[in-house]
Amino acid sequence: MSTVNSQDDEDTFKILIATDIHLGYLEKDPVRGSDTFVTFNEILDHAQKNEVDFVLLGGDLFHDNKPSRKTVHTCLESLRKYCMGDRPVQFEILSDQAVNFHKSKFPWVNYQDGNLNISIPVFSIHGNHDDPTGADALCALDILSCAGLLNHFGYSTSVEKIDINPILLRKGRTQIALYGLGAIPDERLYRMFVNKQVTMLRPKEDEDSWFNLFVIHQNRSKHGATNYIPEQFLDDFINLVVWGHEHECKIAPCQNEQQRFYVSQPGSSVVTSLSPGEAVKKHIGLLHVKGKKMKMQKIALETVRTFQMEDIVLADHPDLFNPDNPKVTQAIQAFCMEKVELMLDNAERERLGNPRQPEKPLIRLRVDYAGGFEPFSVHRFSQKYIDRVANPKDIIHFFRRREQKGKNDNDLNFGKLVRRPASEGTTLRVEDLVKQYFQTAEKKVQLSLLTERGMGEAVQEFVDKEEKDAIEELVKFQLEKTQRFLKERRTDAEEEKIDEEVRKFRESRKKNTEEEDEEVREAMTRARALRSEDAVLVEASSDEELMDTGTRGTGDSDDALPGTMRQGRGRARGRARGARGQNATARGSSRRGRGSTSQESATSSRTYKPVSVPAKNMSIMDAFKSFKPQASLNSSKSYSELYKLYHFFQDIIDDDSDMEEVSVVPSKVNQRLSTTPSVSKRGSQSQTSRGVDFESDEDEFDLFRSTPPSRRTK
Repeated sequence: MSTVNSQDDEDTFKILIATDIHLGYLEKDPVRGSDTFVTFNEILDHAQKNEVDFVLLGGDLFHDNKPSRKTVHTCLESLRKYCMGDRPVQFEILSDQAVNFHKSKFPWVNYQDGNLNISIPVFSIHGNHDDPTGADALCALDILSCAGLLNHFGYSTSVEKIDINPILLRKGRTQIALYGLGAIPDERLYRMFVNKQVTMLRPKEDEDSWFNLFVIHQNRSKHGATNYIPEQFLDDFINLVVWGHEHECKIAPCQNEQQRFYVSQPGSSVVTSLSPGEAVKKHIGLLHVKGKKMKMQKIALETVRTFQMEDIVLADHPDLFNPDNPKVTQAIQAFCMEKVELMLDNAERERLGNPRQPEKPLIRLRVDYAGGFEPFSVHRFSQKYIDRVANPKDIIHFFRRREQKGKNDNDLNFGKLVRRPASEGTTLRVEDLVKQYFQTAEKKVQLSLLTERGMGEAVQEFVDKEEKDAIEELVKFQLEKTQRFLKERRTDAEEEKIDEEVRKFRESRKKNTEEEDEEVREAMTRARALRSEDAVLVEASSDEELMDTGTRGTGDSDDALPGTMRQGRGRARGRARGARGQNATARGSSRRGRGSTSQESATSSRTYKPVSVPAKNMSIMDAFKSFKPQASLNSSKSYSELYKLYHFFQDIIDDDSDMEEVSVVPSKVNQRLSTTPSVSKRGSQSQTSRGVDFESDEDEFDLFRSTPPSRRTK
């Protein structure tokens, strides 16, 4: 193992690396609610004790897109406690910070702010859990950035081209080009890489002398044909890639044989799903960089809750379990209890060596009951361990693997039957459900005006970002565009010709994916603008109601009003109070009721548009029911489209014959980053001089061994 005489000299960067901290996960759970905050404090404590130059986070600092006040407050406490102080920062930034932090109102790194006293800068990209949303495209990281406690970079919103500008750092004779790209929907980013619309900009001067470090937050493992980012898409001049989003800890850098760079996957710092990847011991990394050489030191996290997991296949124990035995269920339950007790013993032994770990462990026993067995009551079983484990409701998970079906026995090749790996459930996305449904549906329920892709995106916005008007605005937008197209073509008012023109127009839009993305983005912008306008009108109407209440309290008696006006006024106020946010009719009737008074007549010039404020827990079905297109050239077609979509989601809700567990994976809105003049667009047609070496043992990854530089042709 090659070593360095002094790793703390003036030429060595020390960087603490962590990803997927998920602050606020299960914060209301009485047992696990504080796990994420405790571990975050441990991570920052390691940074302080090791006197690192800066902390680098790979996304998903927060678990929720809109974290609670408690989560934000606790995060601010930790950052202020560990990252502020008098210790001077030893590196400088050479790039144009107005480009690196162009989204911020304070476009410079926080430790150079004269009003702040930062000892450990924190650099972070956003993940898919805490990505920017809303009309202003803000995220929780922007709050921390505005407060001066974190530097948010890697922001990009363009769907046409992404230029990744590096933050150029220098400490002594070591120079680092820090690249970052926040979470973008995988399929969109995949398509942009294929179309060569993603460019990593390089410094103009001495580009081969920089250590190129890239932070990304995307799917690394393949979840579909284009629902991941292959490592081969990344430029080969990169030295190290820090890959976020994947929760399994693989922090020891491994080399990509084709591109020759190294990839480090730190994984999450908290267990967010009871899956095999989360059972791997959690680590963070302490990265040393000197010149073009690096070393990754693994640091085990001591405050992470112990997680024990095991699988049982009942069919593999024919000597113990016979499905024809009337008492087989009791035998299975007793067997599971023995397994859980063994896992509890193992967890206790592991915790004894580390007193900082929480007392109650996480236990997961997955039972495959295929073969004619019946599951027992999970809730009754869990009651026995409610005081001993942190997840009593999730201890047992029953699943049943599905065997391949054939037309007859002669068509089956039993030697080729492969056992499906046990999984926590089938991972599906709303966009895929929409596309799959309409591709396989009968002709009479096929979409003829809208596109499956656009509707899938709109429904995903509704589900994931709570954009209540997303579906309605997309339908309106595409309807208006089709109407304009028909008017320009001067189509005869015959139903057959109209249908043919609409079909051609729809097919042309489906082929132009960039134009369709632009449509979806425009519709979502309109939905956000409408939501902001609704919020202003609701606040204004609330103030008006409060003023009216005060007027009545000063001597305005209903007895002095005619009977009809008393009735109208009382009914309107009751609806306005009791059903705020239900529908526009109630809001409009409240104003009409009050509008009969002379006081209202005097100010009749100030009118408000009736507002439809969706309920907090509005469902997808309600969103479709609430849309009523106006009478127009294609109004009947709009009703038909929504009717099909309504029944699609009704089928999804009612159809449980084939799915045991379905979890919807949200896709996120991508971000924007502009170009900096201090770097040049230079492709990587030939491999640059790398000079990167490494040796690794169980605990360390060391690249401080010098090797002659080599040049490789791509």
